[in-house]
Amino acid sequence: MMMKHSKAWKAAALGLAAMAAFTLAGCGGSADKAASSKPQTQKESPLMQKIKKEGKLVVGTASGYPPYEFVDTSVGEKKVIGIDMELAQKVADKLGVKLEVQDMNFQALLTSLTSGKVDIAIAGINPTDERKKSMDFSNNYLPTEQLVIIKKADADKYKKVEDLYGKTIGVQKSTTQEALAKEKIKDAKIVGLAHVPEVVLELKHGKVDGLVVEGIVGQQYLIFNDDLMFSDIKFPNAVKNSAAAIQKGNEDVLAVVNEVIKENTDNGNFKKWTEEYSKKAVANADNK
Repeated sequence: MMMKHSKAWKAAALGLAAMAAFTLAGCGGSADKAASSKPQTQKESPLMQKIKKEGKLVVGTASGYPPYEFVDTSVGEKKVIGIDMELAQKVADKLGVKLEVQDMNFQALLTSLTSGKVDIAIAGINPTDERKKSMDFSNNYLPTEQLVIIKKADADKYKKVEDLYGKTIGVQKSTTQEALAKEKIKDAKIVGLAHVPEVVLELKHGKVDGLVVEGIVGQQYLIFNDDLMFSDIKFPNAVKNSAAAIQKGNEDVLAVVNEVIKENTDNGNFKKWTEEYSKKAVANADNK
């Protein structure tokens, strides 16, 4: 009896174990099936699909903003070069596609991005809160201070922001500098033009009293024009960052741009490009 009872108990125990194993296997199989049904990679964004399908990255920029982007006058064909164009090429290389550059004025550039005429806008763009409402931005690169260019003859006249109150101030239209001038220079008459060189000419001809400009950019024009200088005027919280702009909802493309920005910040390329294209901009001016 004891032997039969023991055998019966063992059989029942084995039966229960088998049922448990079957149940667990069934659960595991279902879970595995569900897991295997999930996509291994996230679906590519519409922009990434477009770039890969066409085999090119269309970058919009606004030349006339050395050393970020300007036209190389040493070659016969019109070619936009500069810090931002180096960045654009590195992004295209990372994506494994060709680079196509479309040059336009700054105001048209932001509209072209939101309407999908260009894939990315790279033009020393400041990622303001207002712009973030309609487009996404990469991580920042090349922070620089906003300064005021004046005639050397006016050095004693313009030493603080208050000295510019009620004066005529030149800016590039639709830029951070225009917004800064409107906000910080009380009762000023703001003259906004499409390109920085046009505003520089207005200053040289006495049609504006000062020009609000990004420091890295302004330095080029001081080299070109020995009758101009940076004033002593300092704006509070006036350090500007640049970033690449992309249509909203394309996080995978944004991730690639951020990766490229980090790589070329860490390896010193941005610093090298700034020096290289500052010199090139001066050489361009000499060739005109």
